[in-house]
Formats: sequence, C-alpha cells, structure tokens
Amino acid sequence: MPFLAQWIVWVIDWAGTLVGLVAFAHAVMQRSDAYTAADRMTKPVWLAITGGATAAMLLFSFFGIGMIFWLAGIVAALVYIVDVRPKLIEVQRGGQSW
Repeated sequence: MPFLAQWIVWVIDWAGTLVGLVAFAHAVMQRSDAYTAADRMTKPVWLAITGGATAAMLLFSFFGIGMIFWLAGIVAALVYIVDVRPKLIEVQRGGQSW
C-alpha cells in the first residue's frame, strides 16, 4: 500500500477512535435519570455500548481482517453521538426550545 494510502487509513483509524472516546466520555458524565427521561436505554447499557465500541476501534484497524468490528464500533459510537446525545442535552436543559 502506498504511503499516502497508509496515512489516510491511519487518520481514519484514529479519528474513529477519538469519536468513540468522546461518546464514552459524554456517556460517563451524564446523569442516570436523563437516559430514562429521554426515553433511551439506561446509562449502564450506553456505557457498555460506547466502551465496547471504543475498545473495538482500538483493537481492530479500519483496513484489515477485523474491519467489520471497527465498522460496528464506529456505527455504535455515531448512533450515540447523533441520536442519544442530543436527546440527553435537550432533557437536561429543560425540554422545549422556542
């Protein structure tokens, strides 16, 4: 694989891992009751999902034999970032924004 392609794969690999770490850190810092109020799974479940996603992205590479695990990890982390995180923020700010 040419150097540029290796560098691009490395950047994607670590960017995905960073997304997983951000998702896990956000999940850790939220109140447990906010998950229930936002009508999402419980905090321990999301901690396991985001923690497992981050671990999968650390252990497996974007370009390699374990790519399917890396992809599952990035999808799980992005679901948290895109779906759960905004709902938690909305619930903790007081709901309606006019």
